Amino acid sequence: MVRTIIAGSGIAIPPNRVANEMLSRIMDVDDDWVRERSGVECRHFVDEGTATSDLGVAAAQRALDDASVRTEDIDLIIFATMTPDYFFPGCASLLQAKLGAPEIPCFDIRQQCAGFLYGMQLADAHIRAGMARTALLVCAEVHTGFMPWTAANYDYMYSRADTPPTPEELEWNNRFRNITVLFGDAGAAVVLKAGEGENRGIIDCVLRANGTDYDRLYVPGVGFRHRSYVSEERLRAGEHIPVMKGTYVFRNAAKSMTAVSREILERNGLGINDVSLVLMHQANLRINERVQKMLEIPDEKVIHNIQKYGNTTAATIPLLWDEASRAGRLRPGDIVLMTAFGAGMNWGALLLRV
Repeated sequence: MVRTIIAGSGIAIPPNRVANEMLSRIMDVDDDWVRERSGVECRHFVDEGTATSDLGVAAAQRALDDASVRTEDIDLIIFATMTPDYFFPGCASLLQAKLGAPEIPCFDIRQQCAGFLYGMQLADAHIRAGMARTALLVCAEVHTGFMPWTAANYDYMYSRADTPPTPEELEWNNRFRNITVLFGDAGAAVVLKAGEGENRGIIDCVLRANGTDYDRLYVPGVGFRHRSYVSEERLRAGEHIPVMKGTYVFRNAAKSMTAVSREILERNGLGINDVSLVLMHQANLRINERVQKMLEIPDEKVIHNIQKYGNTTAATIPLLWDEASRAGRLRPGDIVLMTAFGAGMNWGALLLRV
């Protein structure tokens, strides 16, 4: 039997570390306010001009080096992001060109916070079908494009200038603070290979979607539902910034991640005691604490990094995987459970034997 194994991983963290105290310079928030609601202590932002594909390339190159795989040996690229460089084309072919990879199939997928799990299943299907032998799955986000702050606000936040926000700018920034404090920029990638006759790799994957309540977490004002798809009026109204109904998302994320995790364990004859490590999407520490309690997962089996990076959407689980790998937390034979919930609504769970 052919199984899909993770042969290597890599991450790309932008240089600008932004602590909660720095955000308090341009919004009415403080460290306690942000930590209490989300668990986020800091996040990283790219320099202006750095694109999502740039983070993807940096993470991909590190993953290829980690796997000792040459660029010319890749035969499939999958790029998961909700913050592409352009409305079109997607990031996958841009990454292919920047890496100097062969003219191979390049997929862009848009499952937001569940993008890594969807990408893993897509790569696994290609590898099991014999359509690919070595796949590169890249997840990257530049969320700073969503931030509604002026260039002068950025300079004041970074202590590069002495001019604080005007009262009007502060009111505008505060309007979106519940969501802007959550996100950071990052890239992460894994190299997936066909492992024949090996008792390791992807065991199973369960994916779910229900778009009924899409408008509980979405960007309302930019898209081809409108004519034109972007307008000065909608930008002035702030409709290019994500809208989130926090209570709904919290409850449904906790419920859905718990249910799909139980489902995948039960259908594979496993219990939480058989799992060595649980990697949950890092959207909100309070959500993950709820899931951990509902699944009765011991503390030693759960790792978090939202406190360091914030919500990096598609990149959160491969970030966790890379850190766990380099910390020696992934031992041969270990079973890892991954689960995520994201806008759309999309969610899922995946089991993998190291």
